[in-house]
Amino acid sequence: MTNRYFKRAMTPIAVLLIFCLTVGAQVAPVEKVDLEMMKKIRAEGLERSQIMETLSWLTDVHGPRLTGSPKMKDANEWTKNKMAEWGLQNAHLESWGPFGRGWSFDKVSIHVTEPTAFPVIGYPKAWTPGTNGPVVAEAVFPEINTEADFEKYKGKLKGAIVLASPLRPVPAQFSAPALRYTDEELLKMANDEAEQRGAFGNMTDERRQQLMQAQRIAAQKATFFKNEGAAVVVDIDRVAGNVNGGTVFVQSGGPRDKNAPQSLPSVTIAVEHYGRIMRTLQKGLKVKMEIDIKAQFHDEDPMGYNTIAEIPGSDKKDEVVMLGGHLDSWHTGTGATDNAAGCAVAMEAVRILKALGVQPRRTIRVALWSGEEQGLLGSRAYVAQHFGARQAAQGQPAAGARPGGGPGGGFGGPQGPVVTKPEHEKFSVYFNLDNGTGKIRGVYLQGNEAARTVFRAWLAPFNDLGASTITIRNTGGTDHLAFDGVGLPGFQFIQDEIEYDARTHHSNMDVYERMQADDMKQAATIMAAFVYNAAMREDKFPRKPMPGTQQATR
Repeated sequence: MTNRYFKRAMTPIAVLLIFCLTVGAQVAPVEKVDLEMMKKIRAEGLERSQIMETLSWLTDVHGPRLTGSPKMKDANEWTKNKMAEWGLQNAHLESWGPFGRGWSFDKVSIHVTEPTAFPVIGYPKAWTPGTNGPVVAEAVFPEINTEADFEKYKGKLKGAIVLASPLRPVPAQFSAPALRYTDEELLKMANDEAEQRGAFGNMTDERRQQLMQAQRIAAQKATFFKNEGAAVVVDIDRVAGNVNGGTVFVQSGGPRDKNAPQSLPSVTIAVEHYGRIMRTLQKGLKVKMEIDIKAQFHDEDPMGYNTIAEIPGSDKKDEVVMLGGHLDSWHTGTGATDNAAGCAVAMEAVRILKALGVQPRRTIRVALWSGEEQGLLGSRAYVAQHFGARQAAQGQPAAGARPGGGPGGGFGGPQGPVVTKPEHEKFSVYFNLDNGTGKIRGVYLQGNEAARTVFRAWLAPFNDLGASTITIRNTGGTDHLAFDGVGLPGFQFIQDEIEYDARTHHSNMDVYERMQADDMKQAATIMAAFVYNAAMREDKFPRKPMPGTQQATR
């Protein structure tokens, strides 16, 4: 029966169809994966991992790692030396900048002394000065919501400890703070179309105006408090979301430019302690506080540094596959999930490959960036120096002219045409990890549909480890954007969130204890496999179209 059916079906149209399918298969060959090497990478990464020891060095010893601080430079040196010890070549620090002045703090002590004494959980804001000894003063809450409100407090804040945030309710946490993606969520990501988001996301015009107004008032408050002679500014952070339990999210509050006017000493404290102070004031009682901050500015070296190391390639050694994450952190925790995690994964990935004696065709280059928290500054500078940069669009400030400094300033950067350098053509792909301690669940295509079949084949040996999702979505906010922005393939992995937004991101709880060892081992194993596959494939990684590109003349 089968033979008779086959003969009937073999019409001229059917023959043409079979021919076309055969030709199509030749044009788009199946992505080759060395399954024996994948088994070896799994065994080294899951059974003989060194990643948690690397993480302990980066956090317990060299954390926190604020860009420009002595601890950041120590971390640069340690990572360089460790990768050289593992056998990587050309391990060095590559400078960029100038970044501006560094900053660090050695001590913070915050207490309420009257009417009832109690200690307060809090941390100074980066790039704000110390207090030059303890400040003992009354706490004052100037209720300023509009520009007209400033007049009420003129002449009333001299020497005061100013409370700069309104009282905020603290709801109970009925949902677990740690989350993993559900099968339904991953399926939705896989089925999604590319998202289009502006600088403020998909929020309403009314909400956008509210945020912009709040930012203007906050800037005016800072100037007003200083002009009125306040001693210290105290606030709470994370006005949106359910953040409590003594977790404090702190970033910067002063300028990195040593010639800019200095801000007031500033601290962010736990919302529960802030609430107690505010409710006591509302009862008509006076609250006295004592705040002692020992902080230093570091002006001896204005440059930032990226750690770079390589596994040299063989027949395609002039082509480059890169991997990395940002080494810098904020200053209240030890920068564990943001982003010692990504750096340890990248380091462990190259350690795995060196331990297996891999001889890659392309050069594998690992980069640990600085200045990410201030606007991807280290990775943008590196990409501009080696591969190319976007020029400013008409009416847009030139690269480096924005407040953030560096090529393109903040996260957006210039939006004009790309001017490439010769290394641009020799670049294959960059893989980044920077979404916390969660295991890899898949990869964002960053709008590069041509990468889908490649990633599907590369993920197949790790489906049993929970990594199988491929989404066309873009994801932002970290260093793969420096590559993507100049037309180079740059990718960030999908990771389980765990406690990232709820507890650790930029907080005092971003410490080693929040790390998930099995997740980190899985992530490093998959990163090693991706880098190996990219370095060994016949062709460079597929690129998406990049209009408006021109070759540099020098």
